[in-house]
Amino acid sequence: MVKFLHTRLRVSDLEKSVDFYCDAFGFLVYKRNDKSPSGNQIVHLRLPGNDHMLELTYSKDYEVKVPEDLVHTCVGVPNIISFCDRLEKKGIEIWPDKWREKFEASEKRMAFVDDPDGYEIEILERQ
Repeated sequence: MVKFLHTRLRVSDLEKSVDFYCDAFGFLVYKRNDKSPSGNQIVHLRLPGNDHMLELTYSKDYEVKVPEDLVHTCVGVPNIISFCDRLEKKGIEIWPDKWREKFEASEKRMAFVDDPDGYEIEILERQ
């Protein structure tokens, strides 16, 4: 059986990205490699209860340019309003604008935030 193991994102500041994902979303550092065979610094992050990991990769020789709306990751939360409130208190901008009002008018509750490099993270409410 084939198993989906991780998704890699190139980042411009490894520690800033690790702090963002751990503080905002509750990821934990699973393993760290300060020098991969290709010379990258790599940190694998995992959310408790999940097998799939997020691999953050940094190389001083690589310039990170994230095209708008090319790719996003997605997390599911039990209560999106309280989760987004917590993110806003940390200074993280939630979009779309007026997300609270949009949630009241829709059964499907989703919002987005950007990580420090501009990667989009979708937040879905799941029951």
